[in-house]
Amino acid sequence: MKRREFIALLGGAAAWPLAARAQQGTPTRRIGVLTNRAADDPEVQTRYAAFLQGLQEAGWAVGRNMRIDVRWSGGDAGRIRAFAQELIALAPDVILATNTPTVVALQQVTRTVPIVFATVGDPVGAGVVDSLARPGGNVTGFMNFEYSMSGKWPELLKQIAPGVMRAAILRDAANPAGIGQFSAIQAVAPSLGLEVSAVNVRDAGEIARAIAAFARSANSGLVATTSAMATVHRDLIITLAARHKLPAVDWSRLPVADGGLISYGPDLVDQFRRAAGYIDRILKGGKPADLPVQAPTKYDLVINLKTAKALGLDVPAALLARADEVIE
Repeated sequence: MKRREFIALLGGAAAWPLAARAQQGTPTRRIGVLTNRAADDPEVQTRYAAFLQGLQEAGWAVGRNMRIDVRWSGGDAGRIRAFAQELIALAPDVILATNTPTVVALQQVTRTVPIVFATVGDPVGAGVVDSLARPGGNVTGFMNFEYSMSGKWPELLKQIAPGVMRAAILRDAANPAGIGQFSAIQAVAPSLGLEVSAVNVRDAGEIARAIAAFARSANSGLVATTSAMATVHRDLIITLAARHKLPAVDWSRLPVADGGLISYGPDLVDQFRRAAGYIDRILKGGKPADLPVQAPTKYDLVINLKTAKALGLDVPAALLARADEVIE
């Protein structure tokens, strides 16, 4: 989405409450949004703009036939729980939830209000749906990966930095997805000659201590799995990787755009656009239980050549040829 279009969407968003009051004579549907990110996060703003665009393309317009209430939690568990209660108290017709903790918090408050998630790693393992094909209950949406894809990360680490022998796997041990991804990585690591160790990412201090300790051994690297905390603290992880000369693979392009080395993962902007389609169907009478959970349809490989040069890495031509985006 171009900057001008994005600003126009957010400009309209600023006037939502006023527009909704001005159109009280027109029937409106209420959409809640609970996100684990901060409102000033550029990447989440891009995803949210894609969500708004998807709704507009389906015929929904703020102030004419819909109203949106957004809560930005910044990854704080207490705020997520409090905002979940706030949103349900507003009696929305449907809610967009952006990750596992936000879905779980909403489910603890309601089992009737429809919930569509945009990026949940393991919805069955997390207990938010009964199955992918038949979600059951009031929740459905779009998962952000399949476990087998996690094995690509250590492969990429060895391809871009063949000398790496040890890798710290940053994960959220409280999230079933973090455990599952680490298991998938462990399964392929021996064939790559790679020793892997789990590093839990509960807060900034723990991340800093763990990476500093791990970096004392030569030929080390990092893999960041899907985690709200790893995303919130991505600037810290990027800084530590650069300081300790650690090649790092991420699941999202966001850290690579900010100075990370390489990523392989789903197009999350597209996930939010697709989530708007499910919300449209629910507003028109569809039931979450009848809408299957869908996997990503597109994965992107992103490489930052400037970071590779700073680490003294010569990116193989074959890897560059496969890249969907090269940042120079």
